[in-house]
Amino acid sequence: MSQAKMSKLSKKTLLSLLVLMGAGAAGGAAHAAAGQPGADSLPRDRLNLQATASVEVARDVLGVTFTSTKEGTDAAAVQTALKQALDAALAEARKLAKPGQVDVQTGNFSLYPRYAPKGGINGWQGTAELLVEGKDVAAIAQLTGRVNSMTIARVGYSLSKEQRQKVEGDVVKQAIANFKARAADYAQQFGYGGYSIGEVNVNSMDSTPMLMAAPPVRFKAMAASADEALPVEAGKATVSVTVGGTVVMTLR
Repeated sequence: MSQAKMSKLSKKTLLSLLVLMGAGAAGGAAHAAAGQPGADSLPRDRLNLQATASVEVARDVLGVTFTSTKEGTDAAAVQTALKQALDAALAEARKLAKPGQVDVQTGNFSLYPRYAPKGGINGWQGTAELLVEGKDVAAIAQLTGRVNSMTIARVGYSLSKEQRQKVEGDVVKQAIANFKARAADYAQQFGYGGYSIGEVNVNSMDSTPMLMAAPPVRFKAMAASADEALPVEAGKATVSVTVGGTVVMTLR
């Protein structure tokens, strides 16, 4: 075969290969596109919603923080005075201690130096705390009149885990029902016949404990009489459940 004929054959072969390669690439791209959802296939009728339900329930846990502050020129003496005040308060609190009803534990116990204006340590100051918490509100309130070695720093009311769980189930049901009702109502207003639920989340919470700072002078005077109990009014907490998520509106 002549060299000219071989050159023509090579050109024809090369052209054929290029055509086949182009067709294969186009076919592969079409296949890849067919395997991926296009923009038109994504749901367009999505609606983000949120619904909440809540209920008020009486707080059933009373917490009282007793505190004592001492100061002096000798660190060991200050520490001893704090320990004596804490031991005396603990002795009274332990008489009423009962798991779940009256729980007693020590809190912060600190001792730190007091500095003079011109520098150098000129004394020591320390603080000790006793924490009493529980459902026996009457007993804890009565204890405040028996502890005379410490004063009351804070009084707090909160909701027990049992009380919250008791009402939470009904609140969850109501929040879900509210979510569905809003979804159906909005779908109808937008001209759709129904909806399907996509991703949802359920969050529950209760209001934070109510804390009060207690005037130390007032309660210190009250502590002089064992019959003087701390006046208490627990009030109510709000347990709330929020359901949020996405629904897809449908024609039927």
